[in-house]
Amino acid sequence: MMANWFIGLPVGAERWFSRLVADAPDGVRVFHPDDLHATVAFLGGCAPERAQRAWATADRLGSSSFGVALGGLKALGNPRRPSALSVVIDQGQRQAAALIESLRAPMIEAAGARPDPRPPLPHITVARLGRKATARQRRDALSWVESTPPVGAELTIDRLCLYTWADDRSIRQFRKVEEHRLDRRPS
Repeated sequence: MMANWFIGLPVGAERWFSRLVADAPDGVRVFHPDDLHATVAFLGGCAPERAQRAWATADRLGSSSFGVALGGLKALGNPRRPSALSVVIDQGQRQAAALIESLRAPMIEAAGARPDPRPPLPHITVARLGRKATARQRRDALSWVESTPPVGAELTIDRLCLYTWADDRSIRQFRKVEEHRLDRRPS
């Protein structure tokens, strides 16, 4: 199976993440703090060369760092069987969506990946429900999502990264392959 690749905006987990996931119920796989990011462009399973072509487009597209505040948890994916448990970006959502909108299509096109016609929904996936989660585990996870108050943490989005799968996915889901600061000048 070919590894998935994507480009994302990494976020710091200090002061908010461990508190948020402390009450995650059984059946929920909590992400490693270093895996937290907002996805910009999902490239899917592709050769590393295609992912690098997508990454190279970032050099031509200028962007600046900006602040965000985190909102509440939301279950994303198939409405009948959501799998991603994510924190939505609240304050700074428009700026995050505009950045994703400006980068996503050129990156996906450069990689020859499937276009994503959906409007951007800036979010940070913090946990996933396993494919083999029981009905009770799903109910408990959705109850956790609905009962958790908004995070409220303020973060700075200041980096862009190219990711692929981690070598040992039992510890971390993703591995950063390339990274640069958003405030650098386009080439």
